[in-house]
Amino acid sequence: MDKNELVAEAIKARENAFTPYSHFKVGAALLTKDGKIYHGSNMESASYGLTLCAERNCIFGAYARGVRKDDIVAFAVVGDTDGPVSPCGACRQIIAEYLNRDVPIYLANLKGDISEYKIEELIPYFFDGSEL
Repeated sequence: MDKNELVAEAIKARENAFTPYSHFKVGAALLTKDGKIYHGSNMESASYGLTLCAERNCIFGAYARGVRKDDIVAFAVVGDTDGPVSPCGACRQIIAEYLNRDVPIYLANLKGDISEYKIEELIPYFFDGSEL
């Protein structure tokens, strides 16, 4: 599966976003070695702190189904933004902890713009278990 197909999966995931407050829908898709795709979309709560971003929803959902770091081969996130969507700091931290450093991360928008990053480019000094 190429990056365009994975971004298309993230766009599909975005359709399931629940965003009655911000109206800012985000979708994410994670590809595993065996070809399975896991989807996530953002879910808002009136208690804003309980809101879950698409990236974390996708990664946590995959892990809840048994996926682990070594299973993940690519990750895509899409939003309706001028340029490729940018994950928040909390999501960057989770991406850094739950994906291997060599996994390509595709950030995209609905206009077809796609940028590819590695974890260190998104969050160069992330907190990990070695700090505990």
